[in-house]
Amino acid sequence: MSETISQEIDVRELIPIKRHELLLAKFKDLPVNESFVFINDHDPLPLFYEFRSIHGDVVGWEYLNRGGRDWKVKVTRIEDSQGKEFKDISTLMDLRKVHKEDWKHVVFHRYGMMEEGDTMELISDQDLKEIHGIFVHKFDGKHAWIYKKNEPGNYVVHVTKKVQSDLGDEGFAVVNEFDVRPYEPTVRHDMFYKAFEDLKPGEAFVFINDHDPKPLYYQMEAESKHPFKWEYLQKGPEEWKVRVIKTK
Repeated sequence: MSETISQEIDVRELIPIKRHELLLAKFKDLPVNESFVFINDHDPLPLFYEFRSIHGDVVGWEYLNRGGRDWKVKVTRIEDSQGKEFKDISTLMDLRKVHKEDWKHVVFHRYGMMEEGDTMELISDQDLKEIHGIFVHKFDGKHAWIYKKNEPGNYVVHVTKKVQSDLGDEGFAVVNEFDVRPYEPTVRHDMFYKAFEDLKPGEAFVFINDHDPKPLYYQMEAESKHPFKWEYLQKGPEEWKVRVIKTK
């Protein structure tokens, strides 16, 4: 049968978790031998593994363009399948379907997108001691790690992102304060990331927004290579003020 491309979707303006939700829903309804193309601003490899974890080996994945802020991928449903339905978890990552060298990137990229209170299920035929050790080191007190199955060749873990209160902190210097309200959303994001890039460890900036910028926090947690803290100084209703600290 001939293949049909039904749509091209640019997800770059969405926060990472909304990108996954949109594209997973799109694939769920995709007929056999039909495709869609999406554009992302980084390599969406973790999403490929999430597709396979949920739907099985029925996902065609072809890079049409690689690099920069213009990654283009064609996704095709090769065969019919019954995707897994969730009750107690928000998503799953079946690491038996993931190249081992990609485990850490895939797990922590996906965990970074999760909202507080969400749970990710990890399935593996190997013990996940190294992954667990990283969670303990990087997210101590901020996550729960529960073995659902823990026997040779069969490991199932639920990782839950705990609900956190406002952080509060001392021992930092505020070096910049700016108001993003007069600017368009894309410009606001560029201002935020430029300000964070300019920070040295131990420095902070404060920004003012016209709504809760929590989605930006989740995006930072998913993508930032540098540790940071996020503290609300004011919570609405018309003015939201947040302090962002690049931690040492």
